[in-house]
Amino acid sequence: MSATSPATDLSICVHVWCQSGPDQPGKFETTSLKVSPDTSFLEMLDIMNEQRMAQGQEAFAFDHDCREGICGMCSLVINGKPHGPEQETTTCQLHMRSFADGDSIYVEPFRANGFPILRDLVVDRGAFDRIQQAGGYVSVNTGSAPDAHSIPVPKPAAEEAFDAAACIGCGACVAACPNASAMLFVGAKVSQLALLPQGAPERDARARSMVTAMDAEGFGNCTNHFECEAACPKGISVAHIARLNREFLRASLMAR
Repeated sequence: MSATSPATDLSICVHVWCQSGPDQPGKFETTSLKVSPDTSFLEMLDIMNEQRMAQGQEAFAFDHDCREGICGMCSLVINGKPHGPEQETTTCQLHMRSFADGDSIYVEPFRANGFPILRDLVVDRGAFDRIQQAGGYVSVNTGSAPDAHSIPVPKPAAEEAFDAAACIGCGACVAACPNASAMLFVGAKVSQLALLPQGAPERDARARSMVTAMDAEGFGNCTNHFECEAACPKGISVAHIARLNREFLRASLMAR
């Protein structure tokens, strides 16, 4: 049996958005290189930075951490799509085999008022942290961990809560939305607790405070374009936006 021949390297042209600071003008800088189709997208960026530094050029900045599709740090817009061309895939899980030999690839940061650019491809997503801190938690002192199944939760509610909890807070929903809306993120965080009995005591206050924080951060409103669901690497459903609207309406009425 003959050995399998290695995959042929791809010749690609990568246009990366470079911007030295939040208030500085930016532009695309172009680098040509060859990479294996088995290379991950972030590894390709590493190779490009090494090539640039070897040529006396400055490496560009990009965000990453776990490189396992868990942390949501690898937030890039690739050829106009948050996280790239593959569905339900983070940038760090994207491989160069998703592109063809000779392709031109445009890499940009997430663009939204709520996500100011810090440098190059790095944006400040601290707005999501502040929204979460406004109410995305249970503050009741529960003491030690309760016994399993001590609080009955219907299976459909538990499964839907787990689906909402899959949100990694990457911000792709904001980047994809023409209104730069954060309602899918906020809806997932509100749903996660609204569906469980542990979240019931602060249900109304949570909805009011998180929506207020979202608005204060300058994010837009949902107008049912559904780009957020299509771009979400975890497949979070827009049904959580509908629940957020119901939770906020209920909370507003209860406050009267």
